[in-house]
Amino acid sequence: MTTFQNSSGNGGPSGNGGQSPNTQGSGFGQRVDQIGSDAQHLWDNARGAVTDLRDSMDLVGRVERNPYLMVAAALGVGYVLGGGLFTRTTGRLLRLGVRLAALPMVKDELLGIAEAAMRGVEAGAGRVADMQGSSSGGQARPQGH
Repeated sequence: MTTFQNSSGNGGPSGNGGQSPNTQGSGFGQRVDQIGSDAQHLWDNARGAVTDLRDSMDLVGRVERNPYLMVAAALGVGYVLGGGLFTRTTGRLLRLGVRLAALPMVKDELLGIAEAAMRGVEAGAGRVADMQGSSSGGQARPQGH
């Protein structure tokens, strides 16, 4: 880490060993150059990491095979990274998704109830027909309540 020497603060010579302000400026220029070099090195490393990730995940091939899926994935990642995860819109979308996911289960349950009711009606109609067939010989029909 670079340390900077402060002036004495009383208008006297600075505490840099008698160096003039021009040589102190070249130290600042060297520091700026070093920061620029470090930033370029960091950029190159990041670009290499992204290239390695792209090659390992075969993103180009995936986009060619499933372009709509990849667009949807990109939208989803952008939505999450953009801070949309904890919003009212996300809550509404999740509720809608749960309802749509539960719809087939509710439909199956209602169909099961309807089938059971129809079987009950058919069984009751069969019993009524049996009772009417046995009572047609002049016997009294069974009374309800």
